[in-house]
Amino acid sequence: MRTAVHLTLAALAGALISGSALAAPGGAAGHSHETFSAGEPGNPKRPARTIQITMREGDGKMLYLPERLEIKRGEQVRFIINNTGELDHEFILATTEENLKHAEEMKKNPEMEHDDPNAKRVAPKKKREILWRFTKAGQFEYGCLIPGHREAGMTGFIVVK
Repeated sequence: MRTAVHLTLAALAGALISGSALAAPGGAAGHSHETFSAGEPGNPKRPARTIQITMREGDGKMLYLPERLEIKRGEQVRFIINNTGELDHEFILATTEENLKHAEEMKKNPEMEHDDPNAKRVAPKKKREILWRFTKAGQFEYGCLIPGHREAGMTGFIVVK
């Protein structure tokens, strides 16, 4: 006879096997990753180029500075993410498609907070870091998936050559 616990575990196992736990680009509330679209977490023992990212809001807009970056394939980058605004913001590094999909999940679960190798929530007047190695060529995005922030302009792009 199966109990509710067995059914719950079976459902969880099914979700993990189907890969649905990997569909979102990071976060608490059950998110887990084995692979990332934009590369992989960096190695703190290796050199990295430091890039400052500023997040802010004002005049009805929310934005990142800079809004576009070019990075060489294989390069390791230490992002220093500085929230100079008055609201919480996020920096989530993934493909645009993944961020759009995950933004829909965030609308259903706005309390979700991200603290993953490719995703950080940053409180007002605070800084966080992401150490990242870009192993894949292509265009990637950093975005804030807090409901309303992306729509207010909070996206940036990385071209990896």
